Amino acid sequence: LGDNFYEALLKSMLSVGYTIPKKNILISSGPTRSKVELLQSAKLLVEKGYNIFASGGTYKFFSDNNIECTLLHWPDEETRKPNILDFIKEKKLDLIINIPKDHTTRELSNGYRIRRNAIDYNIPLITNARVASAFIYAICKYQIEDLAIKSWGEYK
Repeated sequence: LGDNFYEALLKSMLSVGYTIPKKNILISSGPTRSKVELLQSAKLLVEKGYNIFASGGTYKFFSDNNIECTLLHWPDEETRKPNILDFIKEKKLDLIINIPKDHTTRELSNGYRIRRNAIDYNIPLITNARVASAFIYAICKYQIEDLAIKSWGEYK
């Protein structure tokens, strides 16, 4: 995909309320296919100085692939700290990437609680690995001042 695609994607996401993350990003990447798809994106984030926080399976996968990240425990593990919901409620995350994994009761419940709280606490949320990868590439490539924003009337 060309640079125009990534610039357009970033502009469109910013126009509907997404923000460029400041520092902290949660990645709960779901199935193995999504983990692999997000691996290069995670490397880009680390190179750009972002802190990656990850749920259990993602943490193990990223660690095994030399991606520096911090483990956050699932919502149903309330007594285990640090916990994803605590980080959401304390506004310690700037972006949440939560890719659904399967239809087990535990996965559905934890995923729902993460996504519901992201929305309730107004933290940008992405639930698709390809969209997440493209957005990450775009935020790593462009600064807000690089984007030429036009008024509606300028588009003809």
